[in-house]
This record gives sequence, C-alpha cells and structure tokens, in this order.
Amino acid sequence: MAGQHYCLRWNNYQSNMTSVFHQLLQNEAFVDVTLACNEASLKAHKVVLSACSSYFQKLLLSNPCKHPTIIMPQDVCFNDLKFIIEFVYRGEIDVSQAEL
Repeated sequence: MAGQHYCLRWNNYQSNMTSVFHQLLQNEAFVDVTLACNEASLKAHKVVLSACSSYFQKLLLSNPCKHPTIIMPQDVCFNDLKFIIEFVYRGEIDVSQAEL
C-alpha cells in the first residue's frame, strides 16, 4: 500500500513572486545584468529577462559573463527601456497613448 500524498499550495504565489521580483529590482538587490542605451543604463536580473523574453534569453545564453552589459539597439530610448523592464517585472504597465 502506497503512502498518502499531499498537495501543498502557496496561496497568492504568483502575485507574491511578482511583488518580490519587482522589489528586488527597485532595491537593485541581486541584479546581474546592465542594460544600456544612449542616455543611461539600468540593472536587472538575467533570470527574469530570460524567462520573459526569447530575445534576452538568446543574448544572455551566448554571453557567459557574470554581469554583462547589454547595449540596446540605437532606436530604443531609455524611457522605452524602463517601460519594457517594468512590464517584464510586473506583467502590466500604464502608459499614455502618446507613449505607445
């Protein structure tokens, strides 16, 4: 006779993880990649970028550096980059129609 199995469930797991990753980003805790564009740069987590974007996943897999700096294409401005990263970390973003 096999032993009983139990399903242990963490309520609000997804919202908690989203909140924690966003907080880690805000505090720049455990960041391991720098994204640079013409005007400025920001830091992020390779695992989050890779999980949310095949573009970043391919780029990061091909770069064995522990803390790489990724130069974004010239047509990506810093404000757009901030929006992209916020969207990746939060799963949503509020932007005005003019910013689309």
